[in-house]
Amino acid sequence: MACFLSGRQSTIVCNIASIMNLSRRVSGKRSRLRGASLIVVLATAVVAGLAHRAAAASIRGRLVGFEHLRNPVWAAAKDPERHGYSFREPVTTVPAGMRKLYPTISKEICIVALGTGTVGTAKPVSVRVSGGRTTPVTLVVVPGTELRFKNADPFDHRLFGVGFTTFSASTMAKAATRRWTPIEAGRYEIRDELTPSLVMWVVAEPTVAATAFPTAEGKFSLEVDDPGQYMLQAYFAGEAVGRPLAVVVEKRDIDVSGRPLVLATKAPVEDNNP
Repeated sequence: MACFLSGRQSTIVCNIASIMNLSRRVSGKRSRLRGASLIVVLATAVVAGLAHRAAAASIRGRLVGFEHLRNPVWAAAKDPERHGYSFREPVTTVPAGMRKLYPTISKEICIVALGTGTVGTAKPVSVRVSGGRTTPVTLVVVPGTELRFKNADPFDHRLFGVGFTTFSASTMAKAATRRWTPIEAGRYEIRDELTPSLVMWVVAEPTVAATAFPTAEGKFSLEVDDPGQYMLQAYFAGEAVGRPLAVVVEKRDIDVSGRPLVLATKAPVEDNNP
């Protein structure tokens, strides 16, 4: 460091030190400004999220009669030409009603709020492939919604679309992901070449405003963004089941559990399972 015999630093050194101190002060101010800007951005996002939640309304309801529904895969499995086998035997101590096959409604039934107009494309939807089934089994989406199939099994799957060519058979290895988007409105059936029991249905409906899956007890909750009139409809095996329920949503949550969606009133005639 340059200095005089008296110990006083030279003018050059003093200027350099002053510049460095000024740089540190400016840098500190910039850091504080960046921090303040980040806080403003986060606060804006939180306020926007709260405003959206305030505008949205929840529709709570319940299903009845779902115990009478039968998955078409079960009916097909009873066909002798399919060479299906069952090692079950009737147990007299078990009531006949408890020996029936019930759908897993938390993934086999999709509850939909249908609006009066079309809505924009929704966010991508994940579909889990595991245990010889998909989760969900029936799915209702807006046309143009991307579906992301994830193979959670330790073996391969070869999913394909029945009757349409936009989803041809392709091998999905363990942990692999496959994407597909239904562009046009309609009902799509998806199967697996390697797992015959795997069947999934996708319904592309332009007026879908919200979807939900019920609990094991049949309770459900839908969240719609805008007030207005909606039709609640249940879908099972890719088809609408039961009568739709009209609801009017204002600016507050509503509970229509007192008017449940009745999916069926009795078991199908061909139901002769032990």
